[in-house]
Amino acid sequence: MNRTAGLAALNADIACCRHCPRLVAWRERVAAEKRAAYADNDYWGRPVPGFGDPDAWLLIVGLAPGAHGSNRTGRMFTGDRSGEWLYRTLHRAGLASSVESRARDDDLVLRGTYITAVVRCAPPGNRPEPAEWRNCRPYFERELALLPNVRVIVALGGYAFERVLKILAETGRPIPKPSPRFGHGAEVPAGDRLTVLASYHPSQQNTFTGKLTEAMLDGIWARAKGLGGTSLSQSISPGHM
Repeated sequence: MNRTAGLAALNADIACCRHCPRLVAWRERVAAEKRAAYADNDYWGRPVPGFGDPDAWLLIVGLAPGAHGSNRTGRMFTGDRSGEWLYRTLHRAGLASSVESRARDDDLVLRGTYITAVVRCAPPGNRPEPAEWRNCRPYFERELALLPNVRVIVALGGYAFERVLKILAETGRPIPKPSPRFGHGAEVPAGDRLTVLASYHPSQQNTFTGKLTEAMLDGIWARAKGLGGTSLSQSISPGHM
């Protein structure tokens, strides 16, 4: 099975997952009740697959879909303020073809980049339970195996950072001990030309308070490109998933 077909099969498995009763109930309740601003939208209301370039050298990992963002649109970091910040900065870095992502079937293209999360369903209060993360973990491990060109993993937020390091350590990657602490710009070598890079999450709480600025995110992508050996001036390619 080639990489594109493997990712498509994985994403089909993710989209029909019902392993976590609490998350299934919540995502479907949100999709049925809707937010007033999106009353005429058809919510996705299912687990949200990753998406991007099958040849990605950069993997961006968030916590989980937003209740009225990705849970509505069906695409990671799409349909809410976090996504607006993320794609705007990715576009400036030459990693996205557009400054915004509106829907899972729009024309946005990611170049050399794949976006995913450690939990695939929107959790109440943005707080997944430990068992829910464990249920999602095999999907992330399959994703990593299907993205062999990844050289940099950018973890958005402390939750994603800690779990990415845990998975890498438990699957044989040489993660330093004691486990590095989360902080914006923290770098963790993970062997075999792989580096985990930490960033504050582009949540409204962080962006409205100035804890995270667009310049800080710009710096993360510049550093990621330096670590990945990729020129900032490279253009967008036509292929995407």
